[in-house]
Amino acid sequence: MDTPPLPRRKTIRLQNYDYSQNGAYFVTICTAHKRPLFGVVRRGDPCGRPPGPAYVEYTALGKIAYQTFSLLESIYPVSVPCFVVMPDHVHAIIVLEPRATARVAPTLGRVVGAYKSKTATQWLHICKENHQTMGNIWQRGYYEHILRNQQDFDEAAGYIAGNPVRRLEREGFL
Repeated sequence: MDTPPLPRRKTIRLQNYDYSQNGAYFVTICTAHKRPLFGVVRRGDPCGRPPGPAYVEYTALGKIAYQTFSLLESIYPVSVPCFVVMPDHVHAIIVLEPRATARVAPTLGRVVGAYKSKTATQWLHICKENHQTMGNIWQRGYYEHILRNQQDFDEAAGYIAGNPVRRLEREGFL
């Protein structure tokens, strides 16, 4: 009996694009099954005083997801000038910086993989301390958009900054 071939997963990456080259990327990483693991979007001060019209109240896992972005900058030649951790996904601008050494450049995929791995590892330690099971945090893969110019960068940064407000508007709270 012949078994049918398994379906091939289609790539959403650009063919023949070098994802290790210097540049800025707008990245979206989703939680497994879009579960709201990282927190809740709350309405802020009606006058717009800090924390603003909307903010994310983080769970313990959400705090880890938030803090892990600064950890990336100490591991890889990258900067993360702008990011937001939403209840069920994260958005970030990740800039792959020029390397001072001749070492192999990290790819965007490796940087995103490290972010997901570091977040999961830190959460696993907390779960073990509390005798809890962890479950999957992340959806497989990630979404990216190459930021080709300053206008792309500014639009992505604006989208990231306004994400909590848009969530409340969509849910009818603003």
